Amino acid sequence: MVKIAPSILSADFSKLGEDIKSLDKYGADLIHIDVMDGMFVPNISFGIPIIKSIRKITKLPFDVHLMIEDPSRYIRDFVEAGADIITVHFEADRHIDRTINYIKSFGIKAAVALNPATQIENIKYLIPNLDMVLVMSVNPGFGGQKYIDYCYDKIKEVKKLADEYNRDMMIEVDGGIGKNNIKKVVESGANVIVAGSAVFKDKDIKNNISSLRGEI
Repeated sequence: MVKIAPSILSADFSKLGEDIKSLDKYGADLIHIDVMDGMFVPNISFGIPIIKSIRKITKLPFDVHLMIEDPSRYIRDFVEAGADIITVHFEADRHIDRTINYIKSFGIKAAVALNPATQIENIKYLIPNLDMVLVMSVNPGFGGQKYIDYCYDKIKEVKKLADEYNRDMMIEVDGGIGKNNIKKVVESGANVIVAGSAVFKDKDIKNNISSLRGEI
């Protein structure tokens, strides 16, 4: 089954709680939370207090994507805030294997994200120990960007490694996904789809999620 993980970076911040309840009601599978520090990416977003506050209003799993430098410093804090999956960027952590094991020591899922130009080969030996790989199909930092076409091939590469080393591993793709390309992304091997603008546009969460599922 393909999972839809709406990115609340595209939600209406003035009524974030209402939007999250709508995601729960209208069939989202995960809530994707982009954490940005203004250093690893040129933007600043959600922090730990926000995650703690919204944790109280939904039982949907929190898919916390850390776009921050030295993420290992904050793993415990995000676990305590309510993260169910923590994703760290290969490019942001000098000791990625240690960080993955640290995340898993809390009994939650661990994932690694790769920027568009980062080669899949870099994480080959991590695959057996990962719960998920996140393929960034835009350059991280801002919502609403256009999907980078060469990422279809990257998804296929990850799927090949997953088939060989870890069939239970999820393959998530984030960036520029909508009705026009979600089917091709899934056919390439993805089974978790992050969608921001495509879910929250026109304030029609119900129909947008339904529309995305209808294309898969």
